[in-house]
Amino acid sequence: MPREVAADIVILGAGPGGGALAYALKDSGAEVLLVERGGFLPVEPANWDAEAVFGQGRYKTSEHWFDTARGAAYQPGNHYWVGGQTKMYGANLQRLRLEDFDALEHRDGTAPAWPLRYDEIEPFYTEAEALFAVRGAAGIDPTEPPRSAPFPHLPIPHEPAIEALVETLTKQGLRPHPLEMAIHWNDSGCNPEVPCTGCDGFPCMAGGKADAETQCIGPALASPTVRLMTHTQVERLHATPGGRRVQAAEAVHRGERLTIKGSQFVLACGAVNSPVVLLRSQEASWPAGLGNRHDQVGRCYMLQNQSALMAVDPRRRTALTMQKTVGVHDFLFSTPDAAYPAGALQTLGKLTGSMLQTDKRFLPAWLLKILAERSIDWWMTSEELPDPDNRVRLGTGGRIEITWKPNNEAAHDHLVTQAKRMMRKAGYPLIFHKRFGIAANAHQCGTLRMGTDPASSVCDAGGKVHGLENLYVADASLFPSSTAMAPTLTLVALSLRLGRLLAGA
Repeated sequence: MPREVAADIVILGAGPGGGALAYALKDSGAEVLLVERGGFLPVEPANWDAEAVFGQGRYKTSEHWFDTARGAAYQPGNHYWVGGQTKMYGANLQRLRLEDFDALEHRDGTAPAWPLRYDEIEPFYTEAEALFAVRGAAGIDPTEPPRSAPFPHLPIPHEPAIEALVETLTKQGLRPHPLEMAIHWNDSGCNPEVPCTGCDGFPCMAGGKADAETQCIGPALASPTVRLMTHTQVERLHATPGGRRVQAAEAVHRGERLTIKGSQFVLACGAVNSPVVLLRSQEASWPAGLGNRHDQVGRCYMLQNQSALMAVDPRRRTALTMQKTVGVHDFLFSTPDAAYPAGALQTLGKLTGSMLQTDKRFLPAWLLKILAERSIDWWMTSEELPDPDNRVRLGTGGRIEITWKPNNEAAHDHLVTQAKRMMRKAGYPLIFHKRFGIAANAHQCGTLRMGTDPASSVCDAGGKVHGLENLYVADASLFPSSTAMAPTLTLVALSLRLGRLLAGA
């Protein structure tokens, strides 16, 4: 017989969504069980080793998904650790814009309205920023939505090369702003003198990055009513007779079968694994999987259109450590050349020669080092539109299959053109650009979309799965649209909002 554990509220997934929910429930009096398929990411010298992190994929999952368009398997950019993707994220925490909650016209279609308004989530954005100790400056970004409180902390100061760039961009008529960053600047030895990697894509060996483990799960576990079970992969859920409620989760803990019982269940496994759990959970009353009466589970898989840009001036060294301090949103909803949205720009964590070599092994190390020492590097995101044919399914032998064809690419190409023009005007004549594809899934979302109509959505505006009384979702699969913003702050805010609901249940 499988071993059994039980709790009042079972949260499946210990990333930013599940972690924030556990934090929100720590004083509720409810017995909370947080279940994570991975363990704690080790603190070790390899944390800051580019070859280990990027070249060997030391902290990335070894599993493979199947790309149906290419007919081949690929290794996704997922990280299964306590804290989830935030262990590796760039720590940029942005609010969605007012326009993102309404239907928004793009060059290639319309991004749908969300079933909740900005003012409903705004108090939880404020809580999330305080929880993650976000640094920023209000009133500079022209697209910034209304705020009920200032940022908890002042922004990270620009290093000289970035300060000079900001002055140059301002002279171009642009309005660069300090990035909203969740970094304990100077509070834990995190400052320009620390020879770190700049957070982006690396775990933080110094404890300076505010992630879901440090900010949410650690404090939650200080409560006697919150427990964490690691190395436990949930395979499926079981409903009660009649299919109105979930009564148990079936999981494997270090090779041992396990049954997890609870009064309330929350899926927070991510935009691929959350729908996969539902698709595996076939019952007589839910033959296509729980929550899937209208064949919506897994549909509208979105990644955003994402690129990196490296601008080089061969005549001068940039001498940057903490490059990721500035954003440009002047092209977010229109450009001088077009009336449709293009996307967002933010500086990357500083690229180095060793980082470049993991991707460009055919080029000599000395050349890559020279280029990196003279570059300023950008990350560019544009909205991808929801397409029902872009989806997550289970294939032969239960393999995870991803059908994904990018869209709204012309808008992203236009953003890249604007960025290249901007940097050439700023005095950087050499521009290198790389577009990311299906394996770059840090911003994946959309497969269990929230909405008011069960025929075209999976969850309601509170995150509850249509047709089930006690099953909720707390990850970015809820998003009806991808937007061009980083998703983490929004999914944390939604989890804090859900915690308020469940604490009163």
